[in-house]
Amino acid sequence: MNIRCARPEDLLNMQHCNLLCLPENYQMKYYFYHALSWPQLSYVAEDDGGKVVGYVLAKIYSASLFLREEDPDDAPHGHITSLAVRRTHRRLGLAQKLMDQASRAMVECFGARYVSLHVRVSNRAALHLYEKTLKFKREDVESKYYADGEDAFAMKRDLSGLAEQLEREAKARKQKMASLVTAETMKRPSLAH
Repeated sequence: MNIRCARPEDLLNMQHCNLLCLPENYQMKYYFYHALSWPQLSYVAEDDGGKVVGYVLAKIYSASLFLREEDPDDAPHGHITSLAVRRTHRRLGLAQKLMDQASRAMVECFGARYVSLHVRVSNRAALHLYEKTLKFKREDVESKYYADGEDAFAMKRDLSGLAEQLEREAKARKQKMASLVTAETMKRPSLAH
């Protein structure tokens, strides 16, 4: 299994995965919109043969980002638009890996403070993933959110812990690089006579 950034040639396979997995289906222009607007936030899961077996589509809201959708909340934050994993590949941790990659990119690329999503109130498996595994919190119930009239939970996950972890990792990489440069410099003979 491999998780990687989605490419334009993946969009048709992502749409096909969506049609197999979810009652909410999107036209191809919706996938293009995400791929062109936030290319660093869409990921696919591939099986060993390179077949797309899952995907995540995400976007950023921020009043301060040029050419992005505006939101009254000025803090940059991500939103998961769609997450799907084919039934044959569920319970392998792919949904968690896709969500983690998208969340990481939200923090690294846009400084997102949190990520939000909507989920059907009847989708117990997704609720378990979001609440128990990914630590999302229910914020609100949005009445008749879906086209068939079902309500949705609006959920939110704070990304400050992830941001701190990424900052520590970057600092450790810098320190390691500095020590390697210092060690290499010490090995070189002095040019001074």
